[in-house]
Amino acid sequence: MNNPIRLYMSMSLDGYIAGPDDRPGQELGRDGGRLFNWLDDRESDGPSGQVYREALSTGAVISGRRTFELAGRWQGDHHDGVPIYVLTHHVDDGDVVSDNTNFVTDVEECTREARAASGDRPIMVHGAGAAQALLRAGLMDELEIHLVPVLLGEGRRLFDHLGGDHIELDLVRRLEDRDVTHLRYRVHRQGEAE
Repeated sequence: MNNPIRLYMSMSLDGYIAGPDDRPGQELGRDGGRLFNWLDDRESDGPSGQVYREALSTGAVISGRRTFELAGRWQGDHHDGVPIYVLTHHVDDGDVVSDNTNFVTDVEECTREARAASGDRPIMVHGAGAAQALLRAGLMDELEIHLVPVLLGEGRRLFDHLGGDHIELDLVRRLEDRDVTHLRYRVHRQGEAE
């Protein structure tokens, strides 16, 4: 697959991507910043540096509305001016923030547009809501989970609202680094041979 739709998400061992009470001014929730200590090594030649450079080589971003807003809309540019597709339940009249930001209400349309815009580069997915919508629709290709050895105990979970469908994953890469294990999984399509 030339341009996989790939979730990039830091997560605690108990499945949280943010601590409790995530909101503007406390975007990662209480103690949620702990999930991103591995980024201290993002400039290294080690595994965390490799994963970070791969993330920044993506050709488009799909984000959930909540993540987009909590991230301050990335000031209109997530990285290198790549198109940002905000998967949302509704588009407000004032939802234009930059030339490269698009608000989309249909998950299939969102993935079509992101694939077309990204060329042969992977598409980065941010946010639990967007990830869950893509997984429910069978449109997520890969999960890049930055698993951090901590139990947050509460907060926002990554996989809370997937519904009752069973989703099979294949571990295709595991990279160990200081304070994190980077795990890449390929998502099985329904009806696909295991």
